[in-house]
Amino acid sequence: MNKTIFITGCSSGIGRKTVKLFQSKGWNVVATMRNPNQETELNTLDQVLVTKLDVLDPESIRTSVDAALDRFGSIDVLVNNAGYGAYGPLESFSSEKIRRQFDTNVIGLIDVTKALLPHFRAHGKGIIINISSVGGKMTFPLGALYHGTKFAVEGISEALSYEVDAFGGTVKIIEPGMIATDFAGRSFDFSNDANMTEYQPVVSALFQMLPAMAQNASPAGIVADVIYQASTDGTKQLRYTAGQDAEVLMDNRRKFDDQSFMGAIRAQFGLQG
Repeated sequence: MNKTIFITGCSSGIGRKTVKLFQSKGWNVVATMRNPNQETELNTLDQVLVTKLDVLDPESIRTSVDAALDRFGSIDVLVNNAGYGAYGPLESFSSEKIRRQFDTNVIGLIDVTKALLPHFRAHGKGIIINISSVGGKMTFPLGALYHGTKFAVEGISEALSYEVDAFGGTVKIIEPGMIATDFAGRSFDFSNDANMTEYQPVVSALFQMLPAMAQNASPAGIVADVIYQASTDGTKQLRYTAGQDAEVLMDNRRKFDDQSFMGAIRAQFGLQG
């Protein structure tokens, strides 16, 4: 029987590329998204089930998992990919936006995982792949909320790996660098208050740096390839980087102490440490 993968956040970017890759490899694919009625391509592919799932809506999670099991009978791999990035001075965010960032990137990931854990436990196997970021191991200015969620994903994933060992499950973390997707247009939420003049130089520095960072971005297919590797390599490897910039950043973060590494970031943004 073909294996089945369940992926969140498939309307674009990494999720979409991952659907196509696994489908091309002969897998059954459950492609979830918030607005499946707008999908015109993935739902035409053989062995692909497109379902509605909003990580902020527990009922949609349950319904999507039930539909997947009804269609394919079992699920072998879960990829928690859905998410977005809130950037800007922490002071500028409303409580509502703060909660949305953590509800989407952390609580939603937990809710989807919990929906699949009983199935994995009953079958004595299952791979959970959580899409983190190099931003789960290091930070940039103005990313307190986004980095906070990705640091949380790292800790949740690492701790959960011990638990699922009890029934033969596996947890894996993917840490991409900058990826050439429409993340900035669809999933990038920037908040700022120009009246907070002290923060405006670093705000300007960030927007000046974004074009150069985008030029060095890796294609989303790079991440899909790493997800496939993590799903099929049969190892207990916990972390996988994705993208050349990710490898450089992670290597530097390991080599240098906090003062040196963060000093280099401050220099890029014209900050004094």
